[in-house]
Amino acid sequence: MNPDIAACAGIVQKGDPDRFLAIMSGPLHLREKLFPLYAMNVEVARAPWVTQESMIAEMRLQWWRDALEEIAKGGEVRRHEVVTPLSEVLNSKQAEALYVLVEARRWDIYKDPFEDVAAFQTHLDDTAGVLLAVAAELAGASETQHIQTVGRVDGLARWFQAIPALEAQGRIPLVDGRASAVAELAKEALADFKMARVEIGRVDRDVAAVLRLTWQSSSLLKQAMKNPNVVQEGNLYNGEFRNKFSLLWKSLNANW
Repeated sequence: MNPDIAACAGIVQKGDPDRFLAIMSGPLHLREKLFPLYAMNVEVARAPWVTQESMIAEMRLQWWRDALEEIAKGGEVRRHEVVTPLSEVLNSKQAEALYVLVEARRWDIYKDPFEDVAAFQTHLDDTAGVLLAVAAELAGASETQHIQTVGRVDGLARWFQAIPALEAQGRIPLVDGRASAVAELAKEALADFKMARVEIGRVDRDVAAVLRLTWQSSSLLKQAMKNPNVVQEGNLYNGEFRNKFSLLWKSLNANW
C-alpha cells in the first residue's frame, strides 16, 4: 500500500471506524479504491464542523468542490494525500456525481431545519446514497439506482445514531422528532431496503464487499422501529461482538 493510500486508510480508521472495518473485509485491490473515496467523505463531512465561522466552512467545502472539478476535467490535479489517489480511481462522471455530496454538506454549516421530509430524504440520498453508488461503480457495478437506495437507508441509520450530537450542536436533525415519526421513518426505510435487495439480486464478490459497508443498517433500523426512544437517548447501537461477528460471517460468505 503506497503512502497516500495508507494515509487515506488512517483517516477512515479514525473518522469512520465502522466503514474502515467493512472496507478491510474486502479484497486488497478494492481497498485501494475505497480508502481514498471514504477518506474524502470523512474530510468533506467534517469540514463544516471544524470552525464556527460559516464563511470559512463554505471555503473548506468549496476547496473540495474545486478538487473534484479538477479530477472531472482530467487535467492537472492538486497534490494532496487524499485528492491525489482519488484522482487515480475516479472517472469524470464519478467526480461530477460527488459534487452533490459536497453541496449537501452545506446543511451542516447552518442551523436551518429541513423544509420537509422530502428535503431530508434528498439530503440522505445526496450524501450516503451517492457515496455508496460511486463506491459500487469503483467495484464494477454498472447499475446503481437500487444501490443508491441502500445507501440512503444506511444513511438514515447513521443519522439516527448522530441525532444527540447534532442536537447538542444546535441543529434540528428531523422534520418530526416524535417517537412515532422516528418509528415510521425506520419502517419505511426497512421496506425500501428489502425492495432494493430484491432488485439488486446476486452480485459479484467486489460489489458485495461494497454493499457490506451497510451491514449494520438493517439491525439498527429494526431497533429504532421497535423502540424509537433509543434514538433520542443515544442508545442506538449494536454490541461490538455482534458487529464484528456479523461482518466476519458476511465477508466469509461474500455476502452483505
